[in-house]
Amino acid sequence: MPERRRSRQIHVGRVAIGGDAPVSVQSMTVTKTDDVEATLIQVHELATQGADIVRVAVPHEGDAKALPEIVKEGGVPIIADIHFSVRLAMLALEAGVHGLRLNPGNMRNPDHIKQVAEEAKARGVPIRIGVNAGSLDKALIKKYGRPTAEALVESALYEISLLEEHGFTDYKISVKHQNVAEMIEAYRLLATKTDAPLHLGVTEAGTPKQGIVKSAIGIGTLLAEGIGDTIRVSLTANPVEEVKVGKQILQSLGLRQDSFDLVACPSCGRAELDVFELAEKVEKAIEKMDLPPMQIAVMGCEVNGPGEARDADIGIAAGPGRGLLFSKGKQIGWVPHDRLVEALLEEATKIAAEIRAAGGDEEGSPVVLKGAARRQSLLQPDFRA
Repeated sequence: MPERRRSRQIHVGRVAIGGDAPVSVQSMTVTKTDDVEATLIQVHELATQGADIVRVAVPHEGDAKALPEIVKEGGVPIIADIHFSVRLAMLALEAGVHGLRLNPGNMRNPDHIKQVAEEAKARGVPIRIGVNAGSLDKALIKKYGRPTAEALVESALYEISLLEEHGFTDYKISVKHQNVAEMIEAYRLLATKTDAPLHLGVTEAGTPKQGIVKSAIGIGTLLAEGIGDTIRVSLTANPVEEVKVGKQILQSLGLRQDSFDLVACPSCGRAELDVFELAEKVEKAIEKMDLPPMQIAVMGCEVNGPGEARDADIGIAAGPGRGLLFSKGKQIGWVPHDRLVEALLEEATKIAAEIRAAGGDEEGSPVVLKGAARRQSLLQPDFRA
C-alpha cells in the first residue's frame, strides 16, 4: 500500500489519533444518554467488541448531567456529540469528556465559539469538526448546486478557521457523504488541504445489507491510499455491528491484527461436505475463544483446499469422508468429517499457547503467519509439505 499520509497527532483520552498511531475504531451509543445504566451497558459492550472510542449524544441538559458518571465508569474515551448549544458544550467539558464532536459554524455567536475553544484548549480536549452532506450551509448548496466534495471541503476549512482564530488546533475532521464516490473524493481533496487527522466514514450508509458494502468501499479505498486516522462505520443496526465491521476493514488491509481471519471457500460442486455449515460452526466456536490473531482456513475440496489451508496458520482441506489438517504450513494428518471442527479448535488452542509462551512474534517464537501480509515465511523450504 502507499505510504500513510502523515498527519499531526492528537489524543482523545489515552487514544492517539494521527501521526504514527494505529487507525482506531469508533462507534456511537443509541441509548438515551440520560439513562446512565443503559448507556454504560452499551459503552462496555462496544469496548468489549473492540471500540477504541465511544461517542454519546448530548441533545439535552439531562444528557450532559449524566456525563460525569459515564466518563468515570466508561472504561474507554468518551466523546460528547454536541450541536448548537454552548451551554451543553461547556457542561460536557466540565464533566471531563475526552472529546467533543462540534461544528463551530452551528454556533452563530462568535463569543460562544471563543468560549468553547478556550475551555477545550485549557482542558486539552480535542474537537472533531464533523461536516455532513445532509447539513451543509444553504449558501454552499446554492454555490455548488448540491453537496459536492468541494462543498464539503470548503465547509470544513471554514469550520477550521473559526477554531484557529482562537488559537485552537487540537482538532480532527470528517467530511462524510452518503454517496461513496463523493465521500472518497472529499477526503482525497481535504487530505491535500490540511495536516489534521481525518475521521473516515460513509454517513447514513443504511442497513448492514448495503451499509457494510458502502463502508468497506469508501473507508477501505481511502485507507488503502494511506488516508485516514480513525474510522466509524455507520449502520442502521446495533452499534456492535459497526465495531465488528470496522475492525474487519482494518484487518483486511493489514492495519489491525487483534482477531482471527477466517478464510473459507464459497463452495461449489467439488465440495466433499457442507462448507457453509462447517465454516459457520468454526466461526461461532472461534468467536468464543480467547485467541491471539491468527488465520484459519476452511476449504471444501482437494483442488484449492490444500494450498489455502497450508497458507493459513491452521486449516482444513476436505476430501471424501475426511479432511487434511494443516498447521503452520505443514500437514498434520487426516481427520474424519465429524471431527473437523474439534481438531481445528484443538490445533488453534495449541498454537495460541505457543504464541503466548514465546511472547508473540519476537525472534525465536513459532512461525505464525497472521494473514496474507505476513506470508513471506512460506517461501522457506521447510514449509513445503
